[in-house]
Amino acid sequence: MKLSRIGRASLALVVSVAMGLGMTACGGGTVAYLWVLGTQYNQIAAFKVDDFTGNLTQVLHSPFPSGGANPVALVVTNAGRYVYVVNQGTGSTSGKDCGGASGGIAQFSVGGGGTLSFQQCFVSQGTSPIWAASDQASSYLYVLDQVAPAADCSPANANNPNLCYGDITAFSIDPNTGRLTLVLNQQIKDSHGQQLTYFPVGNHPSTMRFAGGGCLMTLDRGDQTVFPYSVGSGGQLTRPTNSTINLNSVNATSISANGSSVYITDAGGTPTSPGGYILPYTVGSSCSLNTATGGAVANLPQTQNPVYSMTDQTGQYLYVLNQSTTNANQPAYSSISAFTITSGKLQALDDQGNNPYPVGGGPVCMVEDPTQQYFYISNSVDGTITGKLFYKPRGTLSNLKRGSTFTATGHATCLALSGNVQ
Repeated sequence: MKLSRIGRASLALVVSVAMGLGMTACGGGTVAYLWVLGTQYNQIAAFKVDDFTGNLTQVLHSPFPSGGANPVALVVTNAGRYVYVVNQGTGSTSGKDCGGASGGIAQFSVGGGGTLSFQQCFVSQGTSPIWAASDQASSYLYVLDQVAPAADCSPANANNPNLCYGDITAFSIDPNTGRLTLVLNQQIKDSHGQQLTYFPVGNHPSTMRFAGGGCLMTLDRGDQTVFPYSVGSGGQLTRPTNSTINLNSVNATSISANGSSVYITDAGGTPTSPGGYILPYTVGSSCSLNTATGGAVANLPQTQNPVYSMTDQTGQYLYVLNQSTTNANQPAYSSISAFTITSGKLQALDDQGNNPYPVGGGPVCMVEDPTQQYFYISNSVDGTITGKLFYKPRGTLSNLKRGSTFTATGHATCLALSGNVQ
């Protein structure tokens, strides 16, 4: 078949427009950037998310150095302009990277195509930072440290919450440069009459979430508690009347929130539920937690060791990452348990034969893309990312159209994405 001169010109125009929009015959352009941390080589793997297929394509020059040792968490702020990487540190007596042995926060700016450029290093007040979260306006960054400056977590005191406790270091974020500035604790003074430079939390904190519109809640695995703060003006954290919330759990592993609903995973299995439980709560006055109607919900059959949970952006579904299984024939099997949320109640999502859904080895974190089409899960054991197609009307997950496993970087920890691809 021959094309006329006009036909050839029209075809060339279509191809030119498609290339200008970043589209190909096999894809629909970049809908988001995805960054995945890896502790084996202290790196950040960066990817473009294809709108049409959900496939991941490595960003130019990826992977990038994490700026420190043992990167474990990251936060994207200012409409995708900055990425903050929490490097936990080595815990030894030496270290020359960002924060050294005690850990630090490396700030990166996001360039064209999702590239990362290191800007500067900031240090939290405690040691061994483990998690971070920013407010919705990207005005403040809160960093969770496992050990507070005044704490004594020596082996003899490790289980004493009065002596061994963590802290939150609060920073204000400069909207123009992303620079962090320490926020002093206006509620508590030290023995010298000076304002504390941190906000104390409980024993061996592991993660924290915003909930209920104005609460910041820390999960403390050492004493199975939640330590809540009320978030006020100027980034201040204020202790409510109920400063420590005891959980009816054996091995609480993660906390997630959607609005006033809070979900805590408990890996402490029982004969009736070897896969553990999901503990649903609602946020009450003064950042308290009230047990939701029905109480604890058993995890799905043949699941084990739930370590992370997430609700979808609409708040209709809850997804739980399980690192192992009770099936002796598949000892390395990891999965996602899916539940529907109806008036705060959890019920196993009806997708017979598929739910729970398989993922890579040792899943750690999970995110949903901003267009509500895809889920991505970071897997620590095999250093991969699992991609899933998300069918929002029913909440079901399935494999991507062109393969669902992507190589990240060794011992992948957490991941985050930005929908700003300008």
